[in-house]
Parts: sequence; structure tokens; C-alpha cells
Amino acid sequence: MPPADTPLTLDRILAAAEDVIRRHGPDKATVVDVARALGVSHAAVYRHVATTAELRDLVVGRWVETTMPPLRAIAAGAGTAPQRLRRLIDALIAVKRRRAADDPELFAAYRTLAQGAESVVTAHVEELIEVTAAVIRSGVKERTFRSVDPIAAGRSVLIATSKFHHPIHAAEWADPNIDAAYNDVWQLLMDGLGVAKRRG
Repeated sequence: MPPADTPLTLDRILAAAEDVIRRHGPDKATVVDVARALGVSHAAVYRHVATTAELRDLVVGRWVETTMPPLRAIAAGAGTAPQRLRRLIDALIAVKRRRAADDPELFAAYRTLAQGAESVVTAHVEELIEVTAAVIRSGVKERTFRSVDPIAAGRSVLIATSKFHHPIHAAEWADPNIDAAYNDVWQLLMDGLGVAKRRG
């Protein structure tokens, strides 16, 4: 716990909000509850966030942002496009499964909060599409993928694999056949992108 005289910052507010959510659930992600947890007036928190809705958007935004650095690194890294595309989706799946397994209550709470943070979630999905499209674009250029619209193909890859990484499907991830199903879907995607009989 920071000392009482530690300056109140947005980062402190969001960290406290996450702790409140973990302890008490998403309904307590309010300015008043977070101010109480920090031991400050709600007016002090309102100097950093205008509304409870904005607070929740910022909390969800902070949460989804933590998934992106490794994905950006894979997209910009070494390897052929098919290899990077598989590593990208593997990493997306791994981070979602790890969060669901390590902190299921917080994972469920964020699922609930995300339903009210449409603009944040939309921006996150758009970045996921663009990161995926960047890999596909490089594959078209290097001729490991056939000529396709990278954005449309990136969106399609994410939709086709959503069962394996979208939080709405979290209850299905314990299925012992899930990885085999993922590999089957992946081979269809690679065939569709023109990478016949090659596993990324």
C-alpha cells in the first residue's frame, strides 16, 4: 500500500479500481468505491476521471492493452509470415487462457465490464485486426500467402479462431479436444491463404 502522502495519479486510481473489482466484483468499479479504497474523497478521483463510465472504460483499456506488446513484437519479428501468424494467434490464445486460469474471478469481471466499454473494445479489436493484417500483408509481399485483402483476411482469421481466444468461449477451453480443433481450423486457414500442407 503506498504511503498516505503518495500523490494521487491515474495509474494509482486504475490499480485501486482493479483491486476493488477483484475483491468485490464489477459493480463496485465506481468512483465512490475506488475513492473509498484509496482513502481519498471522490472529488479527488473526479479530478482524474469525469464519470464512473470513464473509469470503467479506462480500467478495461488498461487490461486489454497488456495483451498487445507481445503480439506487436511477434508481428514485427523474424520468421516467415505463416510462422509469425501462427505464433501471433498462439500468443493471443495463451494470454487469454492464462488469465482465465490464474484469476477467473477478475477475468469474469472484466468480461462483464467490457460489455459496457464498446468504444474501448472496438479499438482493441481494430488493433488486433491490423496487427494480424500486417503479418498477412508481409506474406502476400513475400509470396508465402496468395494475393488477398490483408484487412479482410486478418478479420477472418480472428473470427475463425475466436472460439479459442474470445472470452465468451472461456468455458469451452477445458475441452481436451480444443487444441486438435484449433489445429484443424488452422490448416483450413492456411489452405485458404494459399499455404497448402504447411503448418505455421
